[in-house]
Amino acid sequence: MHRLTRGFTLIELLVAIAVMALMAMLSWRGLEGMSRAQSQLQIHADDALALQVGLSQWRSDLDAMAEMRGSTALDWDGRVLRITRSHPVHEPASMQVVAWTLRGEGANGNWVRWQSDALTLRSDWANAWSRAQTWGQTPTEAERPHEVVVRPLLQWQIFFYRGGAWTNPLSSEGTPTTTKVDNLTTAGTSSAPDGIRLSLDLPAGQSLRGKINLDWVKPTLTGQAQ
Repeated sequence: MHRLTRGFTLIELLVAIAVMALMAMLSWRGLEGMSRAQSQLQIHADDALALQVGLSQWRSDLDAMAEMRGSTALDWDGRVLRITRSHPVHEPASMQVVAWTLRGEGANGNWVRWQSDALTLRSDWANAWSRAQTWGQTPTEAERPHEVVVRPLLQWQIFFYRGGAWTNPLSSEGTPTTTKVDNLTTAGTSSAPDGIRLSLDLPAGQSLRGKINLDWVKPTLTGQAQ
């Protein structure tokens, strides 16, 4: 007796191939979606890290602010914020001038930081202080190695906390102070307020967008700004 072996018909093969193709397509779409989500999460994490590093550097510059006789600790002209700070690496007597500004407008704006080399002479400080302001207005190629682009930015605002209130820094006045720097007590007029509020407007189209406010309080202040 002969046993008949029945195989798949053409229609059954076509249906099986169609089902396998559909399953492969669905699996590919799932993998593509997972890859896209992972890429977006990585972009968000990188953007958040860049912003965190920038804000940490901002606070570090303000915390290390040095107020000395014959020099300006902090100045805001409406465009560039300049800070005289102690150098984080060199000898305690070394100073450094740093500056922050918004370069560009609208979607092309960037938050940028500039820093000088270590300074030990008052004449070097005066020169760096002047260079920082010039850099914020008309940057030159010679100053490019001294700057770092922190992140894209639409606009920023700065407020000073003085006399128990947040005020426009261009209308604030310095207050008499006595400061101790490197075991040397100096007296003069402080350009540093009790607190500084930084308001950043992050552009749309980025993983992080909207407004961010950061308040800094002078480390030597006994009370806290509200």
